[in-house]
Amino acid sequence: MNTIHFFRRSLPNSVSRCQRRTLYDAASSIICVRDRGLDHAVEREKNLKPVWNVKNLIKSEPSKSLPLNIITQSRDSLEIPTRPIEFLRKYPAIFQEFFPGGVNIHPHIKLTPEVLNLDLEEQLLYQSVSYRENLADRILKLLMIGKSNKFPLSVLDTLRWDLGLPHNFVNIIVPEFPDYFRVSDDGATLELVCWSHELAVSEMEKSAKKDGSLGLDVESPVNFCLKHSTGFEMDKKYQKWVNEWQKLPYLSPYKSAMHLAPNCEESDKWAVGVLHELLSLFVGKKAEKDNVLVLGEHLGLRSRFKRALLQHPGIFYISSKNRTHTVVLKDAYKRGVLVAKCPMMEMRFKYARLMNTLSDDKKTSCAHGRISIDLKGRKQEKLDDEDGGEEDRDFSDDYEDEDQEQDEEEATIRGRSSFKTKDEDTSRSITRRLDRRDSIRKKECPPRSRRRVANHDMHEEVKEAKNGRRTNFSTTFDRKNLLRRFRPDCKTRRGERSSHI
Repeated sequence: MNTIHFFRRSLPNSVSRCQRRTLYDAASSIICVRDRGLDHAVEREKNLKPVWNVKNLIKSEPSKSLPLNIITQSRDSLEIPTRPIEFLRKYPAIFQEFFPGGVNIHPHIKLTPEVLNLDLEEQLLYQSVSYRENLADRILKLLMIGKSNKFPLSVLDTLRWDLGLPHNFVNIIVPEFPDYFRVSDDGATLELVCWSHELAVSEMEKSAKKDGSLGLDVESPVNFCLKHSTGFEMDKKYQKWVNEWQKLPYLSPYKSAMHLAPNCEESDKWAVGVLHELLSLFVGKKAEKDNVLVLGEHLGLRSRFKRALLQHPGIFYISSKNRTHTVVLKDAYKRGVLVAKCPMMEMRFKYARLMNTLSDDKKTSCAHGRISIDLKGRKQEKLDDEDGGEEDRDFSDDYEDEDQEQDEEEATIRGRSSFKTKDEDTSRSITRRLDRRDSIRKKECPPRSRRRVANHDMHEEVKEAKNGRRTNFSTTFDRKNLLRRFRPDCKTRRGERSSHI
């Protein structure tokens, strides 16, 4: 007990100050807003990683081809999201399916010449001196952040895609830089050989030093760049907490934080700085959330990383695209594009463009599909015009007999026969029906209500005639003419005789 009391007395004042502080207790109320630019940056690499894995597996074979059943058996390790045969056929510019021996059984998969050329360019990038030096520096910085300056090779293999490591980096990169790191005797971990004070500078310290607002010898406030997504609403309580949090001293992720209490805001800011630096070491400045948590578990910061992702939406963004959650470093992107150019990311974008390239057969099928869709649409429009809905069908039925009678009258006047060809009658009838339908649609009164008004007026006039209110009691009322007068849209049957009232 005395030892613990003495340890507390020997701690610096910053520790007692941070113990009095409390973390933001309303983090669960923070509503994250979607960022279209960052979502697009993540979605650009959709299915790129499994395509990359399958490509490396096929390329490792001496024949540069592989049976489909072997790819199917390795589906989980290759991270193929769907059925392998459907996935491979989805990218004809990358993979080619063939049957050896001319027998339509046991299909094989090989790479196209275009992707082989990109793979050759990729190997030249791995062999370049500048890329190897940059890769060695990033691995060295990762080891200096790591617990006891060591990292299991299994964790590095999990982060191989994020770090941009070659397939067999232990035999390619590690022997070339013996002053940086080495493999342990048991062959399970990668150990730091020599600490580099020149590289033990975080990205936040570099940007602050460039602005002239940081002295690297003392702990001073460093403001994180906050880029909240459009539409993010910040309440006053959270705004006040962020302003106070920004004023806290910044502790470099390459320095030990053992003197800080685990649940104070200074320790929280240090953990945010560690996560910020780790994401800046990745080639895409982003990583899957599961990989970030695996890295945090090795560093003993898993819960703090979760808290940082929840409390700081202006620094980190979690995208849900590509059937996973991806943690993106916001200040590394501008309008969905990486600020700093990376040769490995440019190479991956070339693969992504090739994946989206369609073959000639695919283009032809897509063109035929568009044509068929257009034809179906035009056919449907024609059917809609002919049908015209339920009311339009009623209108066309009402005018059908009228059109035929008018055609016969015109034929009689002009001295022509009323027997016409079927095509002429149909075309003329359709034209008149459409014209009259359009004229009726332009009227303000709906068809149904107009019919009710016409019926009322007609019955009133008939009633007046019966009651003797008309001047001429012997007037003969032709029902057809009466209907035409009051209900021009009413159907009159052909051959219907006049009725006398």
